[in-house]
Amino acid sequence: MSSSVNLAYDFPVLGAFWAIMWVFLWIMWFVLLFRVVVDIFRDDDLSGWAKTGWLVFTIVLPFLGVFVYVIARGKNMGRREQRHARVQQEETERYIRETVGSADTSEADELAKLSEIRARGDITDDEYRRAKEKVLH
Repeated sequence: MSSSVNLAYDFPVLGAFWAIMWVFLWIMWFVLLFRVVVDIFRDDDLSGWAKTGWLVFTIVLPFLGVFVYVIARGKNMGRREQRHARVQQEETERYIRETVGSADTSEADELAKLSEIRARGDITDDEYRRAKEKVLH
């Protein structure tokens, strides 16, 4: 049984290093390609035709298209990303403030609303009393 495969001899350390390096470079390539495509669609300064042109360029000639895009427009990619993140953060904070603000009513406000509803005749005195007990407890 001398036909056992010993991977340490068939795949040396330098070969493993180069394989890992190539995998890493391919992953980095796809990350860069994805970021360029997202930046093309996210940029409000580009017209529809310009976006189409850049997108076709990066699809037909991906390596050249991505590298030319990064050289020509890469300087502002970070700024656009920061602006997008800032807008998202502001929208999230605004939503949180609105949601918390609407839920932050005091007992006095709720009692005043109940009084107005009772004054209009929408609820009876008995319903008002039960709702008032719920608010106060």
